[in-house]
Amino acid sequence: MLGKIRFPRQNKLLRESGHIAGIIKRHARFKLPEGRRIETGGNMIRNIVFDIGNVLTDFRWREFLQDKGFEDDMIDRIAKASVASPLWNEVDRGEWDMEKLMAEFVKLDPEIESELHQAYDNITGMVTKREYAIPWIEELKSKGYGVYYLSNFSDKAYEECRDALDFLPYTDGGILSYRDKVIKPDERIYKLLLSRFGLKAEECVFLDDTRKNVEAACKLGFHGICFRTKEQAEEELDTIIHSNLTV
Repeated sequence: MLGKIRFPRQNKLLRESGHIAGIIKRHARFKLPEGRRIETGGNMIRNIVFDIGNVLTDFRWREFLQDKGFEDDMIDRIAKASVASPLWNEVDRGEWDMEKLMAEFVKLDPEIESELHQAYDNITGMVTKREYAIPWIEELKSKGYGVYYLSNFSDKAYEECRDALDFLPYTDGGILSYRDKVIKPDERIYKLLLSRFGLKAEECVFLDDTRKNVEAACKLGFHGICFRTKEQAEEELDTIIHSNLTV
């Protein structure tokens, strides 16, 4: 069964439809008791699954390189040889060590070898925290939802940007790609999340800022939200929950 993916414009159209508008109007003041979930269309939305970068944290690679003193032209060259190249997937897949990875970056632009090493010798500050992460997780858990993470993430980022991941202990667990050597949108990583934590795709809402990752989840039966802002995501999450309310 395919899941549904929500985007901002689509969400607006749904809210304007008579059926959905009527449901939302009737339940606008409805509040769940602590620890209760809403039952939807024969299934309960039991779990919220978050991507990390640019959802629960900022992945600020350009600002990070600016902070290191690089000019815009050099930033573009560094990015083309690294974060904006297909090789970046290998960072998150976790199969290459940094020595091999840097050698591959350098092959793409040998003239900037020293700049590439300067950029990536230490990446503290590339991933930074979003203050709403912990309160949002706590709010969802207080309503009875399981909260998980599913992220393409490197071991280097985990070690050197760990302060941005202070929300992890508040979740029920999740998957960082480097540990299992598989990255989104490979369907294996979604299936691994489901099997490892005993989840059902149709009971999960997945939030990610990359469309292809959301689409891959929806093909497996997840409900999907393409994340832009917290406010937009909360609105679309509410729509997913309320659109199939049993009344």
